[in-house]
This record gives sequence, C-alpha cells and structure tokens, in this order.
Amino acid sequence: MHNDLRAQRRDAAAEAATTWSDLADNPFRADRDRIVVSPFFARLGGVTQVVSAAGSGLLHNRLTHSLKVAQVARAIADRLLASADSAELVGKLGGLDPVVAQAAAYAHDLGHPPFGHLGEQVLDRIARHRFGLADGFEGNAQTFRILTTTDVRGPSGVGLDLTAAVRAAVLKYPWARLHRPDPHPSKMPNPPRGAAEPGDAPGTGSAKFCVYSTELDDFEQARAPYVSIIEPWQQTVEASVMDTADDIAYAIHDLQDFHRIGVLQHAPVAAELTGWLGGALELAQMDNATLAGQERRPGRSLELLRRRMHARDAWIVDDDAFAAAVGRVRRDLVDGLLAQGFDGSTESEQATAEFSARWTTRLVDGMVVVESPTTRSGHVTLRQAQWHEVQVLKFVHRRFVLLRPELALHQRGQASLVTNLVDALDAWLADRDEESRLPRRLHDLVELARSEYTGLAASAPEVLVGATGEPVTGADQVDGLARGRAVVDFVASLTDKQAVTLLDAMSGRSSQPWSDSFVL
Repeated sequence: MHNDLRAQRRDAAAEAATTWSDLADNPFRADRDRIVVSPFFARLGGVTQVVSAAGSGLLHNRLTHSLKVAQVARAIADRLLASADSAELVGKLGGLDPVVAQAAAYAHDLGHPPFGHLGEQVLDRIARHRFGLADGFEGNAQTFRILTTTDVRGPSGVGLDLTAAVRAAVLKYPWARLHRPDPHPSKMPNPPRGAAEPGDAPGTGSAKFCVYSTELDDFEQARAPYVSIIEPWQQTVEASVMDTADDIAYAIHDLQDFHRIGVLQHAPVAAELTGWLGGALELAQMDNATLAGQERRPGRSLELLRRRMHARDAWIVDDDAFAAAVGRVRRDLVDGLLAQGFDGSTESEQATAEFSARWTTRLVDGMVVVESPTTRSGHVTLRQAQWHEVQVLKFVHRRFVLLRPELALHQRGQASLVTNLVDALDAWLADRDEESRLPRRLHDLVELARSEYTGLAASAPEVLVGATGEPVTGADQVDGLARGRAVVDFVASLTDKQAVTLLDAMSGRSSQPWSDSFVL
C-alpha cells in the first residue's frame, strides 16, 4: 500500500515532466527547484516579515524567513525518520520525505502580499466588501493559487505542475473558506486551529484556509492520495512538519531580529515575566474583567495568555508546564540574551547566534508523531514542555513588538497605501479609453479570472456566491468578480517597494516614466 501511495504522491507532474527539462530527476527535488527559481520566491526578499527591512541586514524578510523555515523543516523530518518508531508511524500516515517538507517550507509564504499580515488583512477586507468575493484574500490560499495557477513557468504554463505530495504539504489549513470539505470543519464542536469563523464576522467562513473556489480541483487532486489515511481536515505529515517549523522559526528568529535593532528591551520583558512568576497565585484569583483592566501592569498579560490557552488548548495546557516555560524563557532570554544588550560586537553577535541555535535544537528535539491527534494539532507536534515554551516566546514577540504604538502608526500608513493602490488599479481597469495600455500582466490576470469564474458558474454554481452568500448570476456579476480577483492577484504579487513606487506613479508623484517592472 505504501508503494502505491508513494506513486500517487508523485504522479501529478509525471506527464508534463516528459516535455520539461529539470535539473533533478527526482520529482520532489524537481518541485523544490521549480519553487526556488520562481520569481514569486525571489520577490519575498522585498516583502515585510514584521516590519519592512528596507535593505537592512538586521531584519528578516519573507525570503530569509522561508529559508530558515526550510532549514528547520528538513531537520525535523530527518530527526523523525531517524527513529524507527516514528518512521513506521509516518509511513502509515501517508509518508514523510524530507525534500517534500523542505519544498513546502520554501513555498509556504509565496502568497504573502506587500507589508506582510497587514497587507493580507487589508486585501481580504477589500476583496470581500468592495469586490464581493466570498473567498476574500488569504495568504495561504494565495500561495496555493500561485503554485497551481498564476505562476506560468511549469511545463503546462499553468502553475508549476508540482506533485500531489508537495501541493498537499503546502496546505496548512486544508479546507476552503466556506464550501470544502463537507461537512465543513468550522462546524465541528472543537474546530481545527484556524477553521473557526472570526468572532466579529459570523457567517463569513473560516478565519484561515488554503484554497479559493477557483482551485478546488487542484486541491482535491492533491488530497486524493490521503483520503483513506487521514481526516479531511487534517494536515498531511509533511504539512504538519512545515507548519511546526514555521512556528519555531517565527518564535525564535523574530525575537532575535528585534533584539539586534534594540526594540526588544530587557526591562519591560523582565518585569512582565518576573511579575507573573512572583504573583501567579494572586493573579489566578482575579476575575477576567479586573485582569483586563490592569493589562498593562506586569504579569497581567501573561496571565491572560494562560487563560486563553486553557480555553483553546485544554488538550495540552498544564499550569506547571506553563510556569516552567515562563521560568526558562526568563532565564535564557531575559537574564541571558537581553541582559547583555546588542552593540554589534563579536560577542553580542555570537550570543545571538548561540541563543538561536540552542533554542532551535531544543525545539526540534521536542518533536513527536501522534497517531490520533486532537483537532487542534497536526500529527507532528511538540512535546508538552516545548509547546508551552513556544507559546511564551510568541507572547513576548506579540506583547513587546507587535503591540507597540510605533508599529501601529507605521501600519496604518501601509494600510492606506494598499487601499489607494487597489482603488487606482480598479479605476484604470474601468477606463475603456486606457484598456489597451493596461499592464500586460494585469490584463492577463483579468482574462484568467474571467475564464475561471465563467467556468464555475457553469460547473459548480453552488460555490460561486457573493460575500454575503447570495448566488452570483449573470455575466456582469461574474465579470465583476473576475476583475476584483485580478486586481487582488496583481497587488499581492508586488514587493513592498513596488507597491509604493506604483502608487507614486499612478498618483502623479513620480517624475520618472520608467521604474521597476510590474510583470509578476
């Protein structure tokens, strides 16, 4: 059975490969190579991770982040396969090839638009409210669209013609926003992570998802080899490896970045962690309202995190493990790395590198394979101690970096830029006198989307609905959806700098008629 499954996992690109010259004769390595030579991968060097790197060597961008996720994913896969028990179990669960996990890690952020998660939120709001696209915009679904549709450099000229295994491994959230699979995981009593509807937007479908309605055929083909092996809402083992590697890289390397540029300061982080450790019993007695009202006082935010973990992840959360994790992070991050400061010296560079290597090793060594995981976890997960440590590390990043008012100010400007750029491109598309001078890439994206939505209207009208759930009928409505998807595809394919430069040109603020090429 395992040999049959392996063949199924490989077969998606076999026919195309006979007319295509790849440097690697192994189909998974060919997939990996196609991803890393794609211009969509190269553009990640100009896309924000948390804040714009602006050419700085001190901050990760989406490209350097993806490289590190791939490094961690390969290490996790190698470690699990080195254990006879783990290797036997992953074989039963559909297989684990280190190159597939590595390829998925390289690909996982291809769909991130300019300005990272902020751009993602803005484009989703515009896609749903302005263009009536029920799918909206989601970076993971955009990744799958690039790999299967809008990148034209594969043998067929539509997508990259990747194997089923690699396409399935990219599906971190293996469901559509609304329609697939049926029953939809958002309706489960304890939905998988990301599958629940946003609390402030009931009826809009899952908060996170990996496929638009336009790519459902590719999605179902990629998942077909696993139908009798894992649940419809479960990640493949390789997707689970990629997802966990992403968490590890995010938890460690973003903290490293903001330590190096002086944003992550010793005093406030020390006060928060020490305040919780010294007052945990007293804080546990406070009611939620009192605690929320005092959130800016030391220890309160960490206590709120502990309570959220109990509410969402009762399957693994443990107060003793949480306290141990807070203590370890305080010793190693606060009393160790942050206490030394960063001054650009050899010593501080070495201390930062040692911190990163030490934590990466600890977390990779904490990986286990679970045959029947909770709905909140994949088959590959962290042991209890390391799972709590990742939650605390991510908390430090969120509380002391992402919630800073300076970052909020910066992001409000970026949100306005993305909105204005969409407005300008949409107006250009509506100007019949200028139709012949549209960027060729934008024109091609409109034609592609029009073909897709026309096809859906004929073959699967049940998935072709507007943002409020009403059926889409008539050529004009279909054309409106196509135009909206094309504009969103085009903006999402830009780097941060390209988005700024393009809006300057369209607003008359640039005196140069030529600038970066916008042909992605």
